[in-house]
Amino acid sequence: MTEGTVSRRGVDGGGAVGVGRRSGRSAEGRAEVRRDLVRAAVELFTAQGYDDTTVDDIAAAAGVGRRTFFRYFAGKEDAVSPDHELGLARIAEVFASAHPDEPLLSLTLRAGETVFDLYLTDQDTARKRFALVHGVSALRDREAAMVHRYRRLFTRELTARLHGVEDGDLRAAVTAAAVVAAHNQALRRWLAESGTVESCLAHFRKVADMIPLGSGVGSDLEQVTRRLEHVAAALEGR
Repeated sequence: MTEGTVSRRGVDGGGAVGVGRRSGRSAEGRAEVRRDLVRAAVELFTAQGYDDTTVDDIAAAAGVGRRTFFRYFAGKEDAVSPDHELGLARIAEVFASAHPDEPLLSLTLRAGETVFDLYLTDQDTARKRFALVHGVSALRDREAAMVHRYRRLFTRELTARLHGVEDGDLRAAVTAAAVVAAHNQALRRWLAESGTVESCLAHFRKVADMIPLGSGVGSDLEQVTRRLEHVAAALEGR
């Protein structure tokens, strides 16, 4: 956030100078304010401890007021997390907009990968968050609850697509658990070892050979490629 973009008109709740009249009105501006609040929370939790940091401290460090903080987060424990609501919405959108002929395995992996950039776009903050979550029980509990929501979403989407398939419910549950576990394991490995984004994604994709959707990701992707080549050839013929 650059100071030059801030309008200093108006006072937010609690007497702090508000920034609600700046770019926070746009989607990009709101995302910027959210990122600033997350960074401020992570830095303060790391420097002075979770219990000794207040919402007012975080808001002041981010250059906003208390009321602005609560437009984005229900409490300080939420401020240290990625935007999980956005992550869940992205997964749901991938499933909702997928072509009916896309192989289920490649669709499932593609949906899982949409969440990675919530962590990978700000690697320094992500690594500090990782350390905090492991050290603060309230943050661990919140992350565990979010893992359950991701698993439940994958289970619901896969169950709908495996309707009528033998053991479809079981396949859906096992696949959802495996994909979410692989996602978390790849992130933990990346955060702990300071790996690359490519290595993180490659590690996650190894789960393709471990889940019960009928075929490996290689053959699924080959089928997609053949379909695209067929469509391209037909269009060229026209």
